[in-house]
Amino acid sequence: MFGWEFPPYHNGGLGVACEGLTKALSKQEVDVIFVLPKKNKYSVDYLKFIYAEETTPIHKKYFVNSILREYSTENSYGAEIFEGENSFLYANSLIDEVERFALIGGQIAGEEEFDVIHAHDWLTYRAGVAAKRVSGKKLVIHVHATGMDQCGGQNPDPVVFEIEKGAMEAADQIIAVSNLTKKRIIDHYGISGDKINVVHNAAEFSDYIEKEMHELEKYKKIVLYLGRISIQKGPDYFVSMAKKVIEHCPDTVFIVVGSGDMNNQMIRQVAKLGIADKFIFTGWIRDRHEIQQMFKMAYIYIMPSVSEPFGLVALESMHLGTPVLMSHQSGASEVAVNALKTNFWDIDEMTDKVVSVLKHPALGRTLSQNGKAEVEKITWDEPASKVKNIYNKMIEVTC
Repeated sequence: MFGWEFPPYHNGGLGVACEGLTKALSKQEVDVIFVLPKKNKYSVDYLKFIYAEETTPIHKKYFVNSILREYSTENSYGAEIFEGENSFLYANSLIDEVERFALIGGQIAGEEEFDVIHAHDWLTYRAGVAAKRVSGKKLVIHVHATGMDQCGGQNPDPVVFEIEKGAMEAADQIIAVSNLTKKRIIDHYGISGDKINVVHNAAEFSDYIEKEMHELEKYKKIVLYLGRISIQKGPDYFVSMAKKVIEHCPDTVFIVVGSGDMNNQMIRQVAKLGIADKFIFTGWIRDRHEIQQMFKMAYIYIMPSVSEPFGLVALESMHLGTPVLMSHQSGASEVAVNALKTNFWDIDEMTDKVVSVLKHPALGRTLSQNGKAEVEKITWDEPASKVKNIYNKMIEVTC
C-alpha cells in the first residue's frame, strides 16, 4: 500500500482514513505493507512500514528523501519543508518527487512479497503503476480527491490530470470515497463505472479529553470553519454567510482554523465586509486535543465545500457533539443523516439554518445527540470488508 502520510504526522483527512482502513483490515487478517516517502516515529503494530528515504535496521534501505505532502501543488512545492534536521528538497519540483517515488516504488515491488497493490491519491499513483509493471500484480487506486476537486471544478493542473487519468486507466479496480467522486471520475476522466467501487469513509475518533478553559471560550456563540483555506473548501461562501448571520445574531464570533492559498483573500474579504472584529484566524492547529476543544466550543461547524469527495472532519464534529452544516457537494452528506445540508452557493439557506441553531438551543441539542449516536455506528469495519472483497476478487482473477 502506497501513501504519503500517516497519523500522527499528517495534514488532513487522508492520513486519518489510511489509519482507520489499515487498522480495520488488520482485524480482518489482511497483512499490510505501508510505503511512505519519509520516516517518522510511529508506534503501530498492525502493519509494516517501509520508508522510501530509509527503513528500520531489519529491512533494506531505500535511498530517497521526499517531502511529498497531501494537497501539494506544483506552485506550493518548495515552500513546504518538513520540520527536522533532515529537511531539504530532494528534487527540483513536485513532479520530480512523484517520479522519484515511482522509481522507488518499482524497486520495492521487486523485493517485497505481496498479493495486491493499493495506491492512495495522485502523488502515489505512479508508484503504484510502477509496482504493477515490475511485479505483474493487480493494482487498485484509492481516489480520496481529484485534481478537479482541488481546483473547484475549474482548470485542473494538466500534469496532475494526466497522472490521475493514466493511473485510472492502468488500474484494475478503482475505489472512490463517494458516489460524488465516482461520478466525477466517469464524467471528467472517461473511466467506465464498471471498475469503480464506492467505499465511503468511516469514523474512529479518540475520546475527548477535558482541558483547561481555552481563551476563546469567553465567546458564547462560536461558528467554526476548520479545514484548508482553498477554493475547494468554499471559504468565500463562509464569509458571505457570516455577514448575513451577524445581521441576525450580532454576538456571534467566527473562528477560522486552517491555512491555504486563499488565506489572504479570505482575510481581505472579511475586512472589506467590515466584520473583522467578528473573526478570529488561528492558523493551522496540529494538536488533535486542541482541535477537539475547538469543536466542543462551537455552536455549529460549517463545511461549505464546493467539491468535497468525502469530508471526515464533519463526522469528527458530530462525534464530539457539535452540530454540522455541510454542503450537498460533499461525500459525507451521502452517509450523514443528522446534519444540516445546503448547496454551497445558497448563502441565504445557509444563513437561515445557522441562525436557527444559534437562536434555538433545542435544535442544536437534537442535532448534537442524534449526530453523535449516528457517527458511533459508522465504523471502519464495513469499508474494510468491502476493500478486502475487492482484493480477493483481483487475486482470484490473477490465479
